Amino acid sequence: MTLQATATPGARLLEPTDHTLIMIDFQSQMAFATKSIDASLLRTNAALVANGAAGFGVSTILTTVAEKSFSGPMFSEVTDAFPGKTLLDRTSMNTWEDQAVIAEVNAIGKKRIVLAGLWTSVCIVGPALSALDQGFEVYVITDACGDVSTEAHERAVTRMVQAGAQPMTSLQYLLELQRDWARGETYDLTTGVARQFGGAYGLGITYAKTMFGASESHAA
Repeated sequence: MTLQATATPGARLLEPTDHTLIMIDFQSQMAFATKSIDASLLRTNAALVANGAAGFGVSTILTTVAEKSFSGPMFSEVTDAFPGKTLLDRTSMNTWEDQAVIAEVNAIGKKRIVLAGLWTSVCIVGPALSALDQGFEVYVITDACGDVSTEAHERAVTRMVQAGAQPMTSLQYLLELQRDWARGETYDLTTGVARQFGGAYGLGITYAKTMFGASESHAA
């Protein structure tokens, strides 16, 4: 039997409306001990994810741990993308064991969970394994996570992947939400977020548009 290809996306690709993004513990105290990724790059990647999700209207939960007593405020790069949004503060290291977070997950009602935050081996592994155990699909934005060492981060990612989580990167997340440059309603949003937070790729967009008026979309 000959396979017939069709011009349709794979079922595992994310859509803006089919998942809940949970951004976890992007806080000063957690960042101080993070060594697996440079702090400035971590902040930039977190901003890329937050601004992309906010622009596409992704259902998003922002959660902290011991914000007032120990860990400090969430990165402004994250909270600025969601003005006025309530942050859910926890005592549990595992976000999935917090009743307020779970109530929000259930209220949103999406079967897919996308995770990003600090630290990978504790605050991301916990909800990832817990959500998988309860039948959710889990994606982890690995370069918007960090840990106390490179080994700790890598072992955590390996453990989650072996359990069934799907790893991706922050820029991959943004571009997967857009996925077709002919989607004119979000074209400027996507390229704008990429230009501001997308590193060398963003510089390339700025150069091409400034020098040549270039566009990836025939319609843009």
